[in-house]
Amino acid sequence: MTPELKRPPLQADERTALVGWLDLQRQILRWKCEGVGEEDAHRSVVPTSPLMTMAGLVSHMRWTEHMWLEVLFLGGDEKQNPAFGESSEAADWVTDGRPLAELLAEYEAQCTRSNEIVAAASLDDVGRHSGFYSAGANLRWMLIHLVEETGRHAGHADIVRELLDGTKGYY
Repeated sequence: MTPELKRPPLQADERTALVGWLDLQRQILRWKCEGVGEEDAHRSVVPTSPLMTMAGLVSHMRWTEHMWLEVLFLGGDEKQNPAFGESSEAADWVTDGRPLAELLAEYEAQCTRSNEIVAAASLDDVGRHSGFYSAGANLRWMLIHLVEETGRHAGHADIVRELLDGTKGYY
């Protein structure tokens, strides 16, 4: 279960390093989902966090990428993102039993879109959404935050996977 995981080059420029580390954490999250059956993908193994499932983690990260880069950075419409809804603070974690493969495909598409946004902008560009304090950050700050959040949740996926079926590993 070990794919070829590559860190960015040791002498990378800033953009290559930031996107490289983010891509690595995204890849680790997807890797942790490999071979997980549908029942396990939606099974909670942390009694106090029932939405912390493999499927929930993938859904949350898809919407996190959308929030930071399409909404806060580009100034897009937050109504498309369940994290901005009033139904639940954790609405972006809710999967309603949707297949893991579908959630992973949406996450992959969002990551591709995120990389396109990053490639077209300066790291010094500031978010355009006027309604949120965090939109005042520059792209560099947002990317560092995404590396941190994706890495944190890839670690959660590592633990969830081990609790599901004993599978573990990093490199």
